[in-house]
Amino acid sequence: MRTADADILLVPGLGGSEPDHWQRRWAARLPTSRVLEQEDFDRPRLDSWRTRLVAEIRRDGRPTILVAHSLGCLVVAHSAKALEGLPVAGAFLVAPPSAETVATLPSVDRAFAATPTERLPFPALVVASRDDPYSSYADAERLAGTLGAELVDAGQSGHLNVESGHGPWPEGLMRFAGFLKTL
Repeated sequence: MRTADADILLVPGLGGSEPDHWQRRWAARLPTSRVLEQEDFDRPRLDSWRTRLVAEIRRDGRPTILVAHSLGCLVVAHSAKALEGLPVAGAFLVAPPSAETVATLPSVDRAFAATPTERLPFPALVVASRDDPYSSYADAERLAGTLGAELVDAGQSGHLNVESGHGPWPEGLMRFAGFLKTL
């Protein structure tokens, strides 16, 4: 699949991905992409984030590829049933946080901390770092297994965000291009 063949929906996590974050940069670079804007990026509620995700996918009816980061990965994971039958071609999930970490964040709805139990109804790839401060690699491995996703080892890359030196993240864009070829 080529980027021109689908809508690319970038799903940020807590805080909404600042302007230098790779998601915002990809949105500016990929013509069929857009960022899923949430009502409140600082006090996320799973039900409202899931509702917004599903509505945005239904908006155009074109095939959609989800590109999620951090808490955005969990909204995708917790939406597996709601996404059945929708035109989602695949999901590229980067640096999902562990349930234990999410449970310690006072501004985040506790529903995000529940362990996802449903397999995603489309191909997915989880990119995880060996030294992510928000998740162990083993936790990411378990999540990938539950979702039926392929796991990619990003090595010692932190949380794969601006703070860890991944502003433009060209290696991620190359990995994403490789994922698109499998769809």
